[in-house]
Amino acid sequence: MDALITTVKDNDLVVAFALVGLVVGVAVLISKFLTRGKFQASAIAIILGLVLAYVGGIATGGEDGLADITLFSGIGLMGGGMLINLAIVATGFGASFDEMKKSGLGGIIALVLGVVLSFVIGAVIAWFFGFRDPVDLTTIGAGTATYIVGPVTGAALGAGSGVIALSVGAGLVKSVLTMVATPFVAKYIGLNNPRSAIVFGGLLGTTSGVTAGLAATDKRLVPYGAMTSTFYTGLGLLMAPSVLFFAVKALVG
Repeated sequence: MDALITTVKDNDLVVAFALVGLVVGVAVLISKFLTRGKFQASAIAIILGLVLAYVGGIATGGEDGLADITLFSGIGLMGGGMLINLAIVATGFGASFDEMKKSGLGGIIALVLGVVLSFVIGAVIAWFFGFRDPVDLTTIGAGTATYIVGPVTGAALGAGSGVIALSVGAGLVKSVLTMVATPFVAKYIGLNNPRSAIVFGGLLGTTSGVTAGLAATDKRLVPYGAMTSTFYTGLGLLMAPSVLFFAVKALVG
């Protein structure tokens, strides 16, 4: 048993892939036999993963869910920025350039509108919670865009660590809600073709949430949502510490 535990610890990334495979297998069975195929297995897998992360965080009192348990520490690497970004970039190569061109002006408008709308919603909520400093409002608003834009903006503007943490939390909530809700609302918003996926990714922008949500809806749409949601992050990083910050400063002083 000691030898087995040692082997598992030394191959934590392999264990992480095996665990994800097991979760997906269980999700497929649930989708097939309990929901009769009405819910995508990938959507169920996402929910199961969130539940496991919550249980792991409660059990260890840590911050990284199951990754705080030694046997499952490889999940921290598997779900880390390096492999996530590699997967997103690789997925983007599956997009058809012809479909991208068809989105045209609509995709560009979705990007700009998505960043500004998310920022405004976050800044307004922060205002109602008592924040008045332009730097704080901008940082939290940027975090509502994505949890990457928030801390980068906060660091650029000199925001406090507590405000930066709030911006990350806002972005994470948005990402989780997007990945869970997308497969359930897709049919009501016409999310069933590349052009709508491009606009969807541009409006919401949270790359991890959009890609996971589209994977649970229709995996063929993932490259298109991933492409524009990645541009969204870049646009947010450009606009939040500059144009949007000056706009907030002009409004609140």
